[in-house]
Amino acid sequence: MIHPIYELCKIVFNKEMHPKESRELTSEEHARLIKERRDKIKSFRAKMDLMRRPSEKMADIMTDLFGSFWFLVLNAVFFLAWVLLNNNVIPGFKTFDPYPFTFLTMVVSLEAIFLAIIVLISQNRAAKIADLREEIDLQINVRAEEEITKILNILDAIHDHMGLPVEDDDELKEMKLKTSIDEIEKQIEEENKKK
Repeated sequence: MIHPIYELCKIVFNKEMHPKESRELTSEEHARLIKERRDKIKSFRAKMDLMRRPSEKMADIMTDLFGSFWFLVLNAVFFLAWVLLNNNVIPGFKTFDPYPFTFLTMVVSLEAIFLAIIVLISQNRAAKIADLREEIDLQINVRAEEEITKILNILDAIHDHMGLPVEDDDELKEMKLKTSIDEIEKQIEEENKKK
């Protein structure tokens, strides 16, 4: 005798449902799926890196360099040498920027300006990538919500088909309805206007 759930699934999905299709994943299959997901994430990063303009590539390289411990050490050594050379600590060396180190102040100010611009270029690129990922997440969440709504409706149909008592509460009725993304967007906009 064929179980009523299999009959209903055959009607809903227009295909036979075999027990082997609903088996649990083996640990090897699970590990393979996780690896595939990680590879897709790496692939996304690699694609975004390939789409960089030359100026963005240079800014990323420089940001990595300037954000390192060795750049800090280099700056500390440079400033210490500058101060020692211009305070007559080393005999026989003629000072070129005496205290209060006006030229050093200008060099440091220019360095700060260029570092800030380079970091901003990298941050803008990172923000674009984050926006794209956020859009992808939204699309995946919308699709998942639609699938969950369909699953709820299928489960409710199975419930009714099996002759179990019908007890659709208000929450279940609301969950079975398709979510309107436009309505959610309007609610968020109205809440933001109130703030």
